[in-house]
Amino acid sequence: MLASRPASTLMDYHTRLHSTSGTPLTDLSVYRRLIGRLIYLTTIRPDIAFVVQHLNQFVSVPTTTHHQVAFRVLRYLKGTPGSGIFLSANSSLHLKAFSDSNWAGCIDSRRSVTGFSIYLGLSLIS
Repeated sequence: MLASRPASTLMDYHTRLHSTSGTPLTDLSVYRRLIGRLIYLTTIRPDIAFVVQHLNQFVSVPTTTHHQVAFRVLRYLKGTPGSGIFLSANSSLHLKAFSDSNWAGCIDSRRSVTGFSIYLGLSLIS
């Protein structure tokens, strides 16, 4: 079962991160390791996938703001330890998918930002 708190509490969707927000980090490896571990966690915690992929865009030149948002994801994960993918034994095996996009939503590249969810029966799997 997914978290009782919505994933939208991780990142304010009206505030956009960009490559120049904050001051550049002096040790890039700390941020890169953290993002790598968060990417790994998205396999069992799809509720953090959007925020993690957004933070992953800044691994080449991370800033203090990006690092603070990454720590906010960690606080969210710590506050929801029993959350993750739950596959019900009584659910049907129908695959459903939904998608949404935001035209030119990325401030840096002006590319579209797309979100999606895929359900296997009643369980969110991606």
